[in-house]
Amino acid sequence: MDCRLNLRAFFSHPSPTMKLEDIYQFFENPPPTYLCQELAVCYILYVLLQGESYGTELIQRLETEYPTYRLSDTVLYSAIKFLEDYKAITGYWKKLEGRGRPRRMYQVSSEWIPQAQDLARLWQQYINRRIN
Repeated sequence: MDCRLNLRAFFSHPSPTMKLEDIYQFFENPPPTYLCQELAVCYILYVLLQGESYGTELIQRLETEYPTYRLSDTVLYSAIKFLEDYKAITGYWKKLEGRGRPRRMYQVSSEWIPQAQDLARLWQQYINRRIN
């Protein structure tokens, strides 16, 4: 059996679930791009080099500063665990003003600052290539 796509047949039978307008809509309002763990590690270090933060704030900041990008809880916390295992970041509990429960705050370990700066630069280069 020939598995090659018959283009004539393909274009003569429109897909019942997609309309031509859907293509234009996709490019006018593209779906968000979810960060993989490698990007998440670099993004987290980029933010933490600017000051301490906690998980939910990292996600919210990404969505605010880079509206076409998202970070899932699963990827965020696996990236945080990776960084903690390498002793790149440290975590501690802190009660924040106006928040109910204490938050797990993260900061870059002092001995990891040069490496964190290198990885944060990778995030900046990545995002600048996509924005410009």
